[in-house]
Amino acid sequence: MNMTRALCSDSMAPIRDRLRYIHGLPIVHSASYVCGQPPKHRFQMGKFRGVFNRLVKDKVVQPRLQVLEPSQISKELAGMAHSKEYVDRFFRGETNADEQRRTGFKWTHGLCSRVRFECGGTLLAAMVCLERGLAASTGGGTHHAGPDYGSGYCLLNDLSITCSVLLSLGLVSKVLIVDLDVHQGDGTALMFHNNPAVFTFSMHCQKNFPFRKQPSDLDIGLADHVGDEEYLATLEEVLPSLLDQVRPDLVLYDAGVDPHIDDDLGYLDLTDDGLYQRDHYVLDTCVGRGVPVCSVIGGGYHRDLEVLSARHSIVHRAADRVWKE
Repeated sequence: MNMTRALCSDSMAPIRDRLRYIHGLPIVHSASYVCGQPPKHRFQMGKFRGVFNRLVKDKVVQPRLQVLEPSQISKELAGMAHSKEYVDRFFRGETNADEQRRTGFKWTHGLCSRVRFECGGTLLAAMVCLERGLAASTGGGTHHAGPDYGSGYCLLNDLSITCSVLLSLGLVSKVLIVDLDVHQGDGTALMFHNNPAVFTFSMHCQKNFPFRKQPSDLDIGLADHVGDEEYLATLEEVLPSLLDQVRPDLVLYDAGVDPHIDDDLGYLDLTDDGLYQRDHYVLDTCVGRGVPVCSVIGGGYHRDLEVLSARHSIVHRAADRVWKE
């Protein structure tokens, strides 16, 4: 399906048609979330495949019944959030060496293609959750990309593109972004600064990247080595009142696993159980209040791909439990 053409008519009709064949928690996944990269690169590209394979192996996901495949985001849709000049240069591979160095990736056709699929996946998952109440992608969370630049392994900002498209289509009037990646969602905060239609909430490690932060609508900067109990207490104190205050039509949830105690870039001390409790709490609180919520996997860094893939699958396991409760 051509995403741009489909969204120009009855926006939700193609989604409803595809959902007739989906039973259980909707999962958005594409093998094209993965592309080639240099060996020993810090960003574990294989985690997107690893998450999906782990979920299938553990029978959390039944591919024929639950999985929807996204199409690539178009220039037109990406340009609703980013500057058209940046989108054009990125799609053509015309970003310069300094710009590419800031992202942590050297531009390739494969990289551009996978980014477009990942952004398309977040948009599809958000549209699906508007129909079903809950959906999860096996990618997404590229919150460091700004209006006219990429940064920190983020080339296009899938969260910002999704918000911009859904607002433009009139499918939502208010979006709450709950960003619990260990790194502040600076690109998303900048792109929606003074935009009352999108409320950005970031709870992160204060002394971690990015070192020059952009003001979100609500920032909670945590000290190094905060563990499960303090982290969850802080979240539980904030989220319900935030939902009451913002009254969103949609929550986009960045479930980064880099707050984990064993994450290579984290500095917080959450355990696997702490991440599971966090994810279940966010999803259950939103669903319990009748607010559609879509999760993306966000950041996570570990040299053992199997360990990292299992960790990223925690949010899908939590979502599956919420779906069945």
